[in-house]
Amino acid sequence: MKRPSIISSVLIFSVIITFSICVAAQTLYVTSKDATLKADSSSASATIVELKRGTELTVVAKDGRWYSVKTPTGEKGWIYRGKVSEEPPEIEDMEDEEGEGVGGLLGGLSGSDINADAADSSRSIRGLSPEAKEYAKATGSPREIQNALDSVIERSITDKEIDRFLKEGRIGEYAE
Repeated sequence: MKRPSIISSVLIFSVIITFSICVAAQTLYVTSKDATLKADSSSASATIVELKRGTELTVVAKDGRWYSVKTPTGEKGWIYRGKVSEEPPEIEDMEDEEGEGVGGLLGGLSGSDINADAADSSRSIRGLSPEAKEYAKATGSPREIQNALDSVIERSITDKEIDRFLKEGRIGEYAE
């Protein structure tokens, strides 16, 4: 019997590896509060269902910045990559059936799953830590600078304002 050549062995090995990778479904988790499953890979397409933070999704395919996914309840559609992560969100960031935080006494106030692609950037800055305030005091940072920083930290932006900004700037899921 003739032994297979190195080239045919490498080719067979490559096919097996490729098949294994394709068979192993990728799992993603919804990390954005306002995630929706879309009919097509476009923010303008019809919404199939709203997804709660923490929902586990199975990836069917990828098209640019969009994933074709299947939900645990069987819905299939598209979700923008900035709304999901390979890691599940912290328990503090998840919601119950009524959309309320489930993170214990402080709910969703702690933890962060911010990434550069997320459109869910309306989370407020938590302010300076006690250590940072002590450092500013010890190093003689001018009070006017501390007051200016406190003023910036106190400002907040609504989810609606963020969404309008992203749409007008064609940023994130609206960049088509």
